[in-house]
Amino acid sequence: MTENTPQPEMAPHGNPQAPQLILQQIYLKDCSYEAPQGPRIPAADWSPKFALNLNTTSSEVAPELREVVLTVTVEAKVGEKVAYLVELKQAGLFVVRNCAPDELRKVIGSVCPSVLFPYARAACSELITQGGFPQFLLPPVNFEALYERSLAEATQPPVN
Repeated sequence: MTENTPQPEMAPHGNPQAPQLILQQIYLKDCSYEAPQGPRIPAADWSPKFALNLNTTSSEVAPELREVVLTVTVEAKVGEKVAYLVELKQAGLFVVRNCAPDELRKVIGSVCPSVLFPYARAACSELITQGGFPQFLLPPVNFEALYERSLAEATQPPVN
């Protein structure tokens, strides 16, 4: 007869001190859709200008458990009129273990948003389509490059 004793969770390659990132849950935390004119813009005039804004925040839920929230804002304007405005907060719970502070910032600033983005992209597209507008897919985003750029900007002296 074998004994069923719980084994400690091991990191890859059996090293319990190796950094770990474990996805626990992904969920839509908040969303907003506005179309002030509805889809009453004539098809011939449909050549919107898009504004895209991305932001990532994080909070500690419990030791080693982080909630990371990717906020996506998309605004489509035709001329001076707002066709639609979408804001959504795609969130995830991540277990993060054995990461130095610099590694943790990189995980939160690039790895976690990369995991959340496809879900935010699908939710955004669905809201826009359900609003009666042509399908819109967010372009791919390189969160690692954005993170590296934000680090570089943070170390630049202010320009007067």
